Amino acid sequence: MEIRVQTRGMGAYCPTPQVSEEMLHQIKTTVLQKTVDGMKQEGMPYVGVLYAGLMLTKLGPKVLEFNCRFGDPECQVLLPLLKSDLYEVLKNTLQAKLASSPPIWLENSAAVTVVMASEGYPGAYKKGVEITGLSQLTEMGMQVFHAGTALKEGGGVVSSGGRVLTVTAVCPTLESALHSANAGVAALGFPNAVYRRDIGHRAIAYLTRSRGLTYKDSGVDIAAGNKLVDMIKPLAKATSRSGCNAELGGFAGLFDLKAAGFVDPILVAGTDGVGTKLKIAQACNIHNTLGQDLVAMCVNDVLAQGAEPLFFLDYFSCGQLDVGVASSVIRGIAEACQMAGCALLGGETAEMPGVYGAGEYDLAGFCVGAVERDSLLPRLGDIQEGDVLIGVASSGVHSNGFSLVRKILERAGLQYSSPASFGQSGQTVGEVLLTPTKIYSRLLQPILRSGAVKAYAHITGGGLLENIPRVLPKELAVDMDAMLWRIPPVFSWLQKEGALSEEEMSRTFNCGLGAVLVVGKQDAQRVLRQVQAQEEAWIVGSLIHKLPGAEAVVIRNLEHSLKAGPSPSPDVSVAPNGTCQRNSSSRRRTKVAVLISGTGTNLQALMEQTKKPSSSAEIVVVISNRPGVLGLKRASMAGIQTRVVDHKLYGSRAEFDSTIDRVLEEFGVELVCLAGFMRILTGPFVRKWNGKLLNIHPSLLPSFKGVNAQKQALLARVRVTGCSVHFVAEEVDAGAIIVQEAVPILTNDTEDSLSERIREAEHRAFPTALELVASGAVRLGEDGHIIWNQSA
Repeated sequence: MEIRVQTRGMGAYCPTPQVSEEMLHQIKTTVLQKTVDGMKQEGMPYVGVLYAGLMLTKLGPKVLEFNCRFGDPECQVLLPLLKSDLYEVLKNTLQAKLASSPPIWLENSAAVTVVMASEGYPGAYKKGVEITGLSQLTEMGMQVFHAGTALKEGGGVVSSGGRVLTVTAVCPTLESALHSANAGVAALGFPNAVYRRDIGHRAIAYLTRSRGLTYKDSGVDIAAGNKLVDMIKPLAKATSRSGCNAELGGFAGLFDLKAAGFVDPILVAGTDGVGTKLKIAQACNIHNTLGQDLVAMCVNDVLAQGAEPLFFLDYFSCGQLDVGVASSVIRGIAEACQMAGCALLGGETAEMPGVYGAGEYDLAGFCVGAVERDSLLPRLGDIQEGDVLIGVASSGVHSNGFSLVRKILERAGLQYSSPASFGQSGQTVGEVLLTPTKIYSRLLQPILRSGAVKAYAHITGGGLLENIPRVLPKELAVDMDAMLWRIPPVFSWLQKEGALSEEEMSRTFNCGLGAVLVVGKQDAQRVLRQVQAQEEAWIVGSLIHKLPGAEAVVIRNLEHSLKAGPSPSPDVSVAPNGTCQRNSSSRRRTKVAVLISGTGTNLQALMEQTKKPSSSAEIVVVISNRPGVLGLKRASMAGIQTRVVDHKLYGSRAEFDSTIDRVLEEFGVELVCLAGFMRILTGPFVRKWNGKLLNIHPSLLPSFKGVNAQKQALLARVRVTGCSVHFVAEEVDAGAIIVQEAVPILTNDTEDSLSERIREAEHRAFPTALELVASGAVRLGEDGHIIWNQSA
């Protein structure tokens, strides 16, 4: 029998070019995923870092061991290739966000690590051998991981174990990384150290073998493209909405208009890009904001026809695919689609060597929406002289005019890294200019569906002068006063540094207005209040009769406003004679989410309440844990964004609650109403939203908690029951009570008849409680009791 000693791993390298993508996929699905799934099924779900030691055989991959330590060379060769912050990766793992925020790795990089051991290892070995030259390795750009070393008295490092240290080199290629790692080992003064000089020899032999050309040799990396698709699949999935599940991978995407609630729809399509704003993003290495620009430019155009954006497609083209950059851009697109309420249905990534320079890429987007035939905009026959213009604030330059912006920067001698005199404290010029374009769909859809808006103009390329006339009858002109809205300081700076004329400013830039609505005088104040509940907006002018040869748009006081700089936002109303006048600012509404599981009758009552001009609440999203329920259609028909978070798709309640929490944060929710939501929320979720969670229960709490409350009341033979709206606590049906309404029990009552009368009471009590909390009249104290604010 031959006896061999086990030295354990003496080095590692990454990547492994001789292991095919198909084999890696097989390992992922048949070993790693099955292991994690099996632990979950056995009641021991694993959350953390896990890697497998494998041997590739003729019968396929075989597992030697599993490990979760960071002390082995397999880990020391991998972590230097991690581009993401390790802390963020671990935090996303713990918070079940890894699928939507996967780690980003260095592109076009390889790493080799070589272990240096004491003479005699794994048998008897000498300790205390002095090691020199460590600082030289740092200067050579290498990393040293210590395992068996100690500090010597008086200074210096000595060996104190068998496996003493590892030397890791990161280079553009595996060959150069291996050469650098061996050079690093040779540079160390470690007498009689034991180490291998053939780490990675199989990979090098594979890379240098004689072979024919591949597509990758021409500059197109199919494996990188597949990796990108795998990374963005969960991002697209998160944009699913009624009518579409946003599954990537097919030849084409599908959308079910009927499932989305449309009866007699007209399809509306729009396409756009982000222009030379790309140049600034690439120069600043800031890519995550461009997705919102791309989606906004397309979605805001589709809105101009009164349409609801349904789905979005993107086109990303480059010379050489950088998966990290591309995934950052597409993650931004997916997040923007969620903001807009449309599904990311598909896209195309085109790698075209020779067409684009290093680090360059281009973007295009395509949005398809739908509008009921009788709601199509603009309604040219209804637009008349005297109608009012409501301007909705932009976030800045948006995505038009950047060729001129870059020319002005060149003239001013500014770099993108220069401090921005026209931004917030600490912002650079690049950061201010890359402020994302605002998406108006969530804000404007309910207002457009109300019928009060006769036309909507997206202020895009062509500025104010060319875009507003696109939605007006030819016999009408626009009279605007730039003193009536707030102009962001970036426009004053551009006008001054570029010596731009009023006409050049208003034909190139939005000058602070991203959208302009045309409404009748009688509806102006109501529509203005609705917009101002979420966004800065002003009455900025009106429509007048257009004289022959006259300008289609007249903007008074623009140069004065630009030179005067930013001032407090004016709030303007329409006097009976049609002129504009300033008044006090409007009250901001509390953003509310409603969680449902079924038909949504309580949701309907809440929606009707929040439609009232006097309401302190605005429902910004409806979330259901069940797809296809009637409540989702109710919300969609009311112009409210919907999301489905199917509890069946999650391995734990905590994972499900974490997804709900992300959706709430996405919409900026401040108050949550549980309206027939048939899931028990976890303690951490309830604690995070303490004082912001309302529930309704069909009994006069604390009586008859839990399920079948009506049946419990009938069996107890009480004469009165009812409903209670309360703050949610960790104990079921135990939070502080806000509103109760009593319902008498009749002698001939059945469970169905009693339930029906209690439901009618709920439809009164829940809206009342919502208003009390949203207005600030009621809040939950630190002691868990109700606090009334008499002045609210």
